[in-house]
Amino acid sequence: MSDIATNVIVDGTLNTLITASVVTWALILIKGVQHIRISYHNRRYNKEFWSAPNIQAAAHLENQNGPAARVAGIGFSTLVETDGGASTHDLEHTWDRQELLDRRLRQQMQKERGSLESGLAVLATIGSISPFVGLFGTVWGIMGALTNISKTGSASLEVVAGPIGEALIATAVGIAVAVPAVVGYNFFIRRNKVVWAFLDDFAIDFVHLALKSSFIIERPNSKSGSAASARLTDVSGGKKPSFKDTHDELLAKEAHA
Repeated sequence: MSDIATNVIVDGTLNTLITASVVTWALILIKGVQHIRISYHNRRYNKEFWSAPNIQAAAHLENQNGPAARVAGIGFSTLVETDGGASTHDLEHTWDRQELLDRRLRQQMQKERGSLESGLAVLATIGSISPFVGLFGTVWGIMGALTNISKTGSASLEVVAGPIGEALIATAVGIAVAVPAVVGYNFFIRRNKVVWAFLDDFAIDFVHLALKSSFIIERPNSKSGSAASARLTDVSGGKKPSFKDTHDELLAKEAHA
């Protein structure tokens, strides 16, 4: 076994572990910022949602972000879509309103869960294999050191300590990389469970509120449509003009002439 091959393998192992460490801390930073933003947006939307006088007012909250706002948005859009009955006849709309609402909310919650869990598999992999990668570099380095000892025929401390000490560094680096990855993975798994429990409770409360309102949400253009109808009523004196009324007026004018 040549010294060059040993050095290449040991150095490659160390470089791999350093790269894994950079990826680990980058993911920890990204996921940390993500959870801080999620917590802020969820608290803000939850407060404004429950401060609304009714579910109709809650449906018109603007400039909202975060998982809870997106789950509620899917719920409101589903209620508007099913208002007055589904206009399409396909498998998706064979559900009744409550079943379709439950299904849409669960689908959106699964999307949010996928976003929360992104990157955690990488942390779990790094935390699991880093010690073994470091151990591989250590074993290979020790094998190279023992080979050199056999070639030189000397087992003095000066000959043994240097190569074996350098090889043991790989194990230390592997452990140093694995510990943050495992701690970060466990922490974010716990945070994901908290967020998921919050969204699950929010979805259940949303369905109950929708049930109290008979699954009816005002459409965005319902107010303008009502105003237009009122103006039409005022102009026509309480009733819409008909073709018969116009025809009778023309006959009266001709007879008078």
